[in-house]
Amino acid sequence: MGRILIKDAPEELDSDALRSELDTEGCGSIVSFLGLTRGVDEGVEVHRLEFDAWAEKLPEVLHGLASQAIEKFGVHSIAMSHRTGVVLPGEDIVCIHVASIHRREGFEACSWLIDELKKQAPLWKKEVRADGTQWKEGLG
Repeated sequence: MGRILIKDAPEELDSDALRSELDTEGCGSIVSFLGLTRGVDEGVEVHRLEFDAWAEKLPEVLHGLASQAIEKFGVHSIAMSHRTGVVLPGEDIVCIHVASIHRREGFEACSWLIDELKKQAPLWKKEVRADGTQWKEGLG
């Protein structure tokens, strides 16, 4: 089984620091996804996002998804982190780094991971916009 690193990020997410801890021995690629807060959604200014999480369960779910991705795609190692709390426009929300021998499985694993994270992670997102506040379904 490959190495998995899951980091809590209640205040800030440091994608470069997370990547530096990724086990890349024998790998030929790192595929990364970094999700950012948009400043505009559907033509309306977004002031901030507020993420609430089941804090005790979130690392367990992310670790489980990473384990599945390693088994399913044969990648070497995965590092993941997701912000909680207030995230302003332009700030990082979620980061996934996948180290693999070849790029194809890295891209497949990374894409699968963000899709599954949005479906399964115990996270809830409130969008605070110029026209009001609304809870968003899923993590869109």
